[in-house]
Amino acid sequence: MRALTVRWSLTEAPDGVEEELATYVATTSHAKFTGMSGLRFKTWRMRPGEWFEGLYVFTTAEACAQFEETFTAGAAEAPGSKIIGSAPVLIEASEVVAIAEGWDGFEAAARY
Repeated sequence: MRALTVRWSLTEAPDGVEEELATYVATTSHAKFTGMSGLRFKTWRMRPGEWFEGLYVFTTAEACAQFEETFTAGAAEAPGSKIIGSAPVLIEASEVVAIAEGWDGFEAAARY
């Protein structure tokens, strides 16, 4: 399986950007990616004041490559870039070696 990581730096982002990003994910982005063809799952991660990222895991290498090409072409204008005030510092494809589901199961949610 192929994955794509997109990471933005938050080191020079405006104050309050973390809450704005979390709200954007909960109200808009989560719904956009829920049920997306070719996507196994997407995880949004953040280290406040340091970075914000999306991790996408795709069903095929082709689905990943197609998404990466489209996203990269418009990365500077992506919603995350507009909220943060800068383009991603990393767009990186990788191979998923394995995924384990814990005893308590997988819980998809727009916000934790």
